Amino acid sequence: MTKLSVVIVNYNVKHFIEQCLFSVLKASENFQCEVFVVDNNSVDGSVTLIKEKFPQVNLIVNKTNTGFSVANNQAIRLAKGEYVLLLNPDTVVQEDTFSKILAFMDAHPEAGGLGVKMLDGQGNFAPESKRGLPTPEVAFYKMFGFSRFFPKSKRFGKYHLSYLPEDQLSEIDVMSGAFMLIRKSVLDQIGLLDETFFMYGEDIDLSYRIKKAGYKNYYFPDTQIIHYKGESTKRSSLNYVVIFYKAMAIFSKKHFSGSNAFWFNALIHLAIFLKAGLALLSRFLKAFTVPIFDFSIITMGLFVIKNIYQQNTGVDGDIYSQKLLSVAFPLYAIAWIIMVYFNGGYDKPIKLLKIVRGVVLGTVFILLGYSLLPESLRFSRALILLGTSWALICFLLTRVLFHFLKFKSYSLSTAKLKRIAIIGEEQEFYRVADLLKETQINPGFVGFVSAEINGVHNPNFIGKINQIDEIIKVHQINEIIFCAKDISSQFIINNMLTLVSSGVDFKIAPPESLSIIGSNNIDTAGDLYMIDVNSISKSNNKRNKRLLDIAVSIIAIVLSPILLFIQFNKGNYFLNCFNVLFGFYSWVGYGKVTDKSLPEIKRSVLSPAMLLSADAENNKIKLANLRYAKDYRIENDIVIIWKCRKKLGV
Repeated sequence: MTKLSVVIVNYNVKHFIEQCLFSVLKASENFQCEVFVVDNNSVDGSVTLIKEKFPQVNLIVNKTNTGFSVANNQAIRLAKGEYVLLLNPDTVVQEDTFSKILAFMDAHPEAGGLGVKMLDGQGNFAPESKRGLPTPEVAFYKMFGFSRFFPKSKRFGKYHLSYLPEDQLSEIDVMSGAFMLIRKSVLDQIGLLDETFFMYGEDIDLSYRIKKAGYKNYYFPDTQIIHYKGESTKRSSLNYVVIFYKAMAIFSKKHFSGSNAFWFNALIHLAIFLKAGLALLSRFLKAFTVPIFDFSIITMGLFVIKNIYQQNTGVDGDIYSQKLLSVAFPLYAIAWIIMVYFNGGYDKPIKLLKIVRGVVLGTVFILLGYSLLPESLRFSRALILLGTSWALICFLLTRVLFHFLKFKSYSLSTAKLKRIAIIGEEQEFYRVADLLKETQINPGFVGFVSAEINGVHNPNFIGKINQIDEIIKVHQINEIIFCAKDISSQFIINNMLTLVSSGVDFKIAPPESLSIIGSNNIDTAGDLYMIDVNSISKSNNKRNKRLLDIAVSIIAIVLSPILLFIQFNKGNYFLNCFNVLFGFYSWVGYGKVTDKSLPEIKRSVLSPAMLLSADAENNKIKLANLRYAKDYRIENDIVIIWKCRKKLGV
């Protein structure tokens, strides 16, 4: 008889599910276990990877994203195991996790469900490992911060049961959907996941129904798993806020009645309003606070410079129309800020050279525009050049000030130099070290920590596994990569727990994989090294591509008397120019069709396929687009535009 059925719902987390399945198969070697993966219409190549690397897995491929509950139920209906484990794809289980949890459930027939101790990618305890029922009172304390400020209080700490020790076996109300072990006979009795819940809330609902049926839910800390929290969904997003609290509303309507339901729904709607407002405000402040600050000081400075220049040169004040300057100076400031942005001057960490380049290009743009103005609107090139100096001073001094005040993300230094220790056997060390070179992270130091007991003659050898504490101190290691082929998940997790206070980052390299996976916190969930196959989606490439689109559109409009004459299709020429100028299209991309197997970009007028023969096969067209996306260079766009200059109206 099958003892355990593991059900994993996957959605666009290809590299994480690879690592998850590897750990699951190792943990299920000693008993009858079946593994189901339900893919919810992923476009990242997950299905191909699972078919090729894990043929023993029962794969269900959905043509649409059916949601978490529906997808889990698809597999549960086929499951033959005595127990069903609902497991997130962004998890890693220990080799003895399954044997321990099954032994506990066999020994406790009153147990309907079980959750385990979860750690984030940095080895820190994940509080959602154990939760209480979100009654109106508990929800109120959580939404308004009481649970955060008084975590040890039995009254205020009920949401995450934070008053219970992390290492104590406890009866709990709610298990986490990331790891829910449920007795199959209980599911047959109470029913499957409620498909009214698309995402979030279904774990609370199922946990509550298990308890209502007379069974107990347990928090079991004798085994730990890694949960990379939030890779599939960005929890700080407005979309997450709305979906999560709508799920709570469904739960309230289903299980609460009378005044409880009224107050719970009132709290939920208040929370949606407050959280959504805070999310929008946070996004706005994060994006525009510094540019608005730059705009203010540059514009005010320009007026001060004008007054000082006028006083010291004796220039007649009548030539400086206040109305004209009140328009011109803000436009100058906007031009400098836009060009600094497009040159990466607002990227983190701050690079002063990009700022200087942006200001210089902004000045060129301003002078070009100034030269096209009628004589009556030209008042002083000197003020533009003096303003350039002022803009440079403002940008540079404020960034230096931000750096010394230690404003978050405004460091002038480059990213922390990686000093990496790779733990594993020699063959895996070479494979992972080569992979690091291809990811272009350029670590400052890569050392080999042997998983073998016998002597090692590798020139990169810096010590044995049992010397890891000393290795970190002596070699100033700030990142450790565990080779999962050579060492157990249990060893990895135990070391993360031991070294969590050392300040190092942790990553895991699955065997025969092109990715190295890790996560430092919920905001950097899914931090991974991989060979870059989608460089076109990088923010700096998108920015440069947009800048080129604007420039080419303006040039195409200005030179239309010449270019229009050579077009194969003159009818769409101006329409394409304005569509690209206003951001509806790009000049170069995959064409007018979308290709979900490639990084998402705007539809385009031109494509690399236009350089192929007219009868080129579809596979050659797809290959041309893949190469374009993988090795994107702005020069490639320029070449395609030039070679296809007669097709701008297609």
